[in-house]
Amino acid sequence: MAYDILLVDDHKMMRDGLRAILERTAEFRVVGEADNGAEAVRFCKKSRPDLVVMDIGLPGLNGIEATIEILRYAPQTRVVMLSIYDDENSVVTAIRSGARAFVLKRASSADLIDALRIVARGGSYLSSQVSDSLLTRIQSGDLRTTSSRTPLDTLSPRELQVLRLVAEGKTSKDIAVLLDLGLQTVRGYRKMLMKKLGVNNVAGVTQMALAAGLLHWNKPDANSLG
Repeated sequence: MAYDILLVDDHKMMRDGLRAILERTAEFRVVGEADNGAEAVRFCKKSRPDLVVMDIGLPGLNGIEATIEILRYAPQTRVVMLSIYDDENSVVTAIRSGARAFVLKRASSADLIDALRIVARGGSYLSSQVSDSLLTRIQSGDLRTTSSRTPLDTLSPRELQVLRLVAEGKTSKDIAVLLDLGLQTVRGYRKMLMKKLGVNNVAGVTQMALAAGLLHWNKPDANSLG
């Protein structure tokens, strides 16, 4: 049995490289490609692939937000997140969004195949560099615990989506289109997240998003798997 895979990355060269890696095996079949999060969500709503290889830094809906949306409509689909970032916030937020694996783009092709095999069979996977870093931070007591929670920790996944889009300068109408929500619903989310964060303008929201590292997921990303 071959597992159907959707490739999601805004760089065609990266998608071509991923396709070439997967076509070396008989276990995985690439059934689609997308260069942004919204397109990935639409594909998964219609086709329900077994696996999605998702870049964390995408235009519009980033990989975190696209994962949340995909799992709303296709809960059986399993997401493998790709990233050049190995910071704690990126890893934890990706896993909280529902991703079953976090693979660094500097990982080897064999590591990616291992991750896909494990996730396809119901398991979870972290790149060794990521798991080693987290283990070291836990052992040193440097990993943030519940005793040091911030206002951002009180936000729901949807509120975090709206927060990031507001910080990028998107209007309520833009956000409604991207997230397939009613305009009044978006306005309600904006009002609630500002109340939770204790800010009353976009500048305050942007400052918090930057401090939390939420905006780096949409930086240009030219790295590829080796």
